[in-house]
Amino acid sequence: MNRVPTRLRVLAALPFLLALALHLTLLGLSGNRLPDPLATHFSPSGHADGWTGLAAFALISSVLLLALGAGWVALVRRRALWGAWLTAGAMGTLLVLLVRDNLDAARAADVVSPLVNLTVAAGVGGVAALVGWALARLVPEEAGGERPAREQDEHVETLPLSPGEVAGWSRGTGSRPMTVLGAVLVAAGPALLLLAPWPVGIVVCAAGALVLVLAQVRVTVDRRGLTLRPALAPWPRVRVPLDEVASASAREIDALAEFGGWGYRVRAHRTGMVMRSGEGLVVRRDGGREFAVTVPDARTAAALLNTLVERRGRV
Repeated sequence: MNRVPTRLRVLAALPFLLALALHLTLLGLSGNRLPDPLATHFSPSGHADGWTGLAAFALISSVLLLALGAGWVALVRRRALWGAWLTAGAMGTLLVLLVRDNLDAARAADVVSPLVNLTVAAGVGGVAALVGWALARLVPEEAGGERPAREQDEHVETLPLSPGEVAGWSRGTGSRPMTVLGAVLVAAGPALLLLAPWPVGIVVCAAGALVLVLAQVRVTVDRRGLTLRPALAPWPRVRVPLDEVASASAREIDALAEFGGWGYRVRAHRTGMVMRSGEGLVVRRDGGREFAVTVPDARTAAALLNTLVERRGRV
């Protein structure tokens, strides 16, 4: 797996540190002009309907920015640096606007936060994303942008099964980046319930829970073909039926260079469930497309699939 340059991690952390510094500076300079508690949650009409103590708000908002920053630092790649700046720009702007709306309010219940704040935050986030995109040029291109040549696939023989003998193979595989991302989103959700319109926090929590469920996958090879499903849930499933399999092989897969990230990925002439970089099972369909899944002991799975395909051809 390619090592992430330190410069890239610094550039990913920078916007969150800037947003945090600006936010805390504003809180420090405006402390005597703010009600305590602050209005931190608003109805669709923009009127305050939730409150948080000033000290608790400073702590929660700081932890939120630091958690989002830590997640981006852990997962960032050169082509996605703009996303870190977009996230920091939008979230930092929402926090600053929330403090502004509370300025000089006699009571938190009197505070109104217009929905246009979301548009302003999106605009600032977009400008920040452009800055991140430009700064990505300061980081060298990641090596290995092309898919490894087909000749590099490891040739896999069939398994020696007796006529009528039945065999199956199953292994679990997981994605650390997806686990980190899901945990960050779930952790950020409760804070967003306090600091943003309620649908935002609920959507973020739900997205984090979904990512966590999909971060662990069970891969099975048997007489039906190749099946993948979440380890913690029966659905969704991905299946490559045996009658669509032309052959199977094993090879080392680079998640970012070949598929541009983790999870279920779609590329020209190939799809894949990419949980990490490393050993992977590659199934070549009759139509020429490939399906890949990164999983330990991929060579055994490929050998069993080739045996089942060969046995199917003799039927």
